[in-house]
Amino acid sequence: MARSIMEVAFISAEKVEFDNVKLVKLFVGDEPDGKRDLGISILSMSVAEESLDEVWAACEGLDVLEPIRVTTEIERGSKNAGKFIVLHVEPVKAASAPAPKPTQPTPQTAKPSGTQPETAKAN
Repeated sequence: MARSIMEVAFISAEKVEFDNVKLVKLFVGDEPDGKRDLGISILSMSVAEESLDEVWAACEGLDVLEPIRVTTEIERGSKNAGKFIVLHVEPVKAASAPAPKPTQPTPQTAKPSGTQPETAKAN
């Protein structure tokens, strides 16, 4: 299966639980094609079973239309059409923020303690 990473606008996430089945769907927006949609093209993608809780938690703090980076796996669907399955979601701003510089301790000089021993004299 092929993997893909795309940057799109977050619209919504939906969680459904029934009869011991748990599903999460991710709704994102893409550039309109100008033929079928004029405002924003809405895409719906299912979330992989092993990523349900992680993706849901990642979407909880997102704002509508906030840019996100989505990692998907592309499965073959009906009529050989590609079917995107979400594996990971992260906000673009968090992914592109520079890592904080590690703080370095200030150098300390050794302080003399008491009297220093005299150097040995050679006879």
